[in-house]
Parts: sequence; C-alpha cells; structure tokens
Amino acid sequence: MTLFLDTSALIKLYITEPGTDMVQAQVAAAQELAVSLVTYAEGRAALAALWRAKRLDRARYQTARLAWEADWTGFFKVLVSEALCREAGDLAEKFRLRGYDSIQLASFAQLAREAEPGGVAFSSFDRRLNSAANALSRGSRQPPARSRGR
Repeated sequence: MTLFLDTSALIKLYITEPGTDMVQAQVAAAQELAVSLVTYAEGRAALAALWRAKRLDRARYQTARLAWEADWTGFFKVLVSEALCREAGDLAEKFRLRGYDSIQLASFAQLAREAEPGGVAFSSFDRRLNSAANALSRGSRQPPARSRGR
C-alpha cells in the first residue's frame, strides 16, 4: 500500500507533536510513501516557522531540516502540472479548501486513479481535507483517510 501524506502528516516525522505516533505507525505499515511536490516548500516553511516561534531550538531545527532533506529523495512525488492545478481549483470550490490543500487533494486523487483499487491511503491532520479525501475515496473505492485534525 502507498501512503500519501500531506504536509500536516509528514511534518510529524520530523518533530514530536500530537499525532506523531499515529503517523509513524502508518508509515511503518506502508510499502511506499508519496507526497505532492508542493509539500517540500510547505514543510520547509513549517519547520522554519516553528524555529522562529521558538518551538524548536536551533539544534532541533537543523536536525529536522537535514532529516527532511535526506528523506525527500526517497518519497514518490506527484508532480504539479497545469491539469492538476485546474483539478485542484475545482476541488477547492467543491470542498471549500484552501489553495495548497486543494493541490494536496488533487495530488492524492491523481495517485489514487493510477493505483490499483485500495492501493493508496491518505494521511492528513486537517479535518476539512480529510473529509474531502473521504468523499473522493468513496467515489473511487479507495480506503478512507486515516488521520484526524483541525
């Protein structure tokens, strides 16, 4: 099974916060990890914001950033094309999503369409994004999103 992680889920592999154990268990059960290409920028921005807010000290920030960089090459990346962005726009309207959340969802949808039925699971800690992923999964017989969040 391929596990698609949005930024809110993936970041939990690099910092300890509520949900870290859940994501680690999901990752351990997965055969492959997939992300949208935009996750790179979102994740680096999130780590930097945590450092600026003093939720990470300099050493922990650098360790997390280096681990992020080292792991990045091993993820399957869904590329962001014009067609994917157009689908994201439709999904943003349909599910009332923010811009990058809609790109995450469109990336998951593209991956799910290309996989065997039940071959892709979705992980996020955004309640609205999970609800949208569940709706798409029901339509394509993919398993439901498995995380919870805001």
